[in-house]
Amino acid sequence: MLRQDTPPLRATSAKHVFQAHGADASGAVLIRKKLRRAQVLSFFATQPPGTVAMEACGSAHHWAREIGKLGHAVRLIPPAYVKPFVKRQKNDAADAQAICEAAQRPTMRFVAPKSEQAQAAALVFRARDLLVRQRTQIINALRGHLAEFGIVVAQGPAHVSSLVRAVEDPAEPVPEIARAILSVLIEMLHRLDGRISLLDREIAQRAKEDVTARRLMTIPGVGPITATALTALAPPAETFKRGRDFAAWIGLTPLQHSTGGKQKLGATSKMGERTLRRLLIIGASAVLRWAARHGAPAGSWLSRMLARKPPMLVRVALANKMARMVWALMAKGGDYRAPAVSV
Repeated sequence: MLRQDTPPLRATSAKHVFQAHGADASGAVLIRKKLRRAQVLSFFATQPPGTVAMEACGSAHHWAREIGKLGHAVRLIPPAYVKPFVKRQKNDAADAQAICEAAQRPTMRFVAPKSEQAQAAALVFRARDLLVRQRTQIINALRGHLAEFGIVVAQGPAHVSSLVRAVEDPAEPVPEIARAILSVLIEMLHRLDGRISLLDREIAQRAKEDVTARRLMTIPGVGPITATALTALAPPAETFKRGRDFAAWIGLTPLQHSTGGKQKLGATSKMGERTLRRLLIIGASAVLRWAARHGAPAGSWLSRMLARKPPMLVRVALANKMARMVWALMAKGGDYRAPAVSV
């Protein structure tokens, strides 16, 4: 609960103008003030220690660290949990008041502020994701441009060599003026491949040096990239009471539309950490490919699911199961042990 004369902070989308709204324990307004970026820390330095609430948006973790050094208790709230408290008009002052009211709710969920080291450790995955997206864009551009000249190549990075051969082969029906431009895209593609390989080696080295990452890699479908991402991006295991809460935070649990005592579950929520959700689903896909080649153990959970559910549903369900395994290892220690198969 907010202490007297301690305002929460509201950052505008421009990141240069901030709106402070202060309230006491009863909700009475004490402060309404607009601050420039350079005035934020000096303003909070003059306030008595209390609770400062902010939306968990861009640069919020930086402000949480800096304001916390001034003796305040900082609470970060997901923007989706603030929106219901906004009354009619949408402006900075109304948003700041909504943050203040949301922070006073006893059941409100907060985001744990991240340290500089935690954010720095996650940077390698953000950079890799960006480079992979750029590589995909260039591959798609090459496929699209070559299709205009009657050269059709299958989708996917595995067929990049066919695209390169089509551009470099003089016998292919590609105009010379276009061939020169396409060569520029191919050069950029090779550079991106080199940068991505460099980041992959960095991630693999981190996985070898991190004890927790090595334990997580004992889970089928969890490789060096996924294990290192889990240690870098996931909050401490004690943040969650159970494995299902961790899976829900990632966004692998179904949406609920239940009422009147009737349970009705919908599609996967996807309300969580996108990078971890994608990596876990990719890992689950690898497990399913292995099972398709070698066969799932008879009587196992995976074999029963594959027998009665479509593959994509099984893939997401397995990712959900893997997330719960990850939480169990991070919270309780130890390595993964395969369950006994019922005959």
